[in-house]
This record gives sequence, structure tokens and C-alpha cells, in this order.
Amino acid sequence: MELNIGQKIKAMRLASDLTQEELANRAGLTKGFISQLENDQTSIQIDSLADIVEVFGLTMSEFFSDNDEIKTVYSPEERVSIEGKGISRFELLVPGSTNNLMDPILISLEPGEATDRFEPHPGEQFGYVLKGTATLKIDKKSFKVPEGHCFYFASDRTHRILNKDKSTVNILWIISPPQM
Repeated sequence: MELNIGQKIKAMRLASDLTQEELANRAGLTKGFISQLENDQTSIQIDSLADIVEVFGLTMSEFFSDNDEIKTVYSPEERVSIEGKGISRFELLVPGSTNNLMDPILISLEPGEATDRFEPHPGEQFGYVLKGTATLKIDKKSFKVPEGHCFYFASDRTHRILNKDKSTVNILWIISPPQM
């Protein structure tokens, strides 16, 4: 069986609704290189292929697999921790989910912590408070969201999540489309 790497990358890029330039930027390559690769005008080194495959949230073995089955179950070890968000834990639950329609995230805020302030953008957000009481701030309004409660809003307003409580707050947060 012949594997056409360029065609497979192009199909994955289009399925992820990425332009050649967006894929190139995420993989640390040039748009021209992606174009040449997709049109079978150049070959690719393994490290560059690994960078591209990582953008799609796949391993090299998954990329070369003949199995077209879509990954469904993800273990805690596969989560991607994001640093620099100013909170204790910010984990992408599904690797490569920024290429999907939604981005499920698990966040933990210690007392006094808050997410960055998010400016208005297209999309919607959903959150379910697993533990503690969160404060959701949308524009100038604040909403207390206790454990077991959820929130849902259009992302077209300035927003952030704070922990004004005295204990840790854990939230399952889903953003659509992904913004991270």
C-alpha cells in the first residue's frame, strides 16, 4: 500500500478547517513548504512531519496507521497542561482539540486565583463546577456558580472566572470554537 503523505496532510488540514498558513504557523514551518508538500513537490524530514502530526493531536504511529478509526477515549496521561494562565491547573482534556468544534478543559483555581480576562470572540462557553464555588464575571456582572451548577453564555462579551471562595474550585470548561 502506498502512503501519500502530502495528500494525507492536506486531507487532515482541510478536515480541521485550517489554511496552509495556519498549519505552517502551528507546526513552525512555512506556508510554501506546506504547499509543496501537499502537491508532492518536496519530501519531508521526520522532525518536520512530527511537528505537523502533533498539530493534529496524533502520534506518528496513529498518522501511519491504516486504521481510520477516530480516537474516542483519552487517559489522564494524554492531557496537555498549559502553563502561564495564572491558575493552578489548566489542562486540555483532548489533545489536538483546538482542531475540533469544541475544546474541553479542566481548570483548578486556588483561593484568589482567576483566569485571564478574555475579550469578546465568536462562540459559546459552557462550564460545570465540579468542586467549590466559582465566580463568573461577564462584562460588569458577577454570577456565583456553586458546585453542581453550570453556566452557559455567548462569548461575545468580556469574561473571566474567579475563585473568591476559601477552597479550591474545579471546573469542566468547554469552549466552542476552541480559542486556546
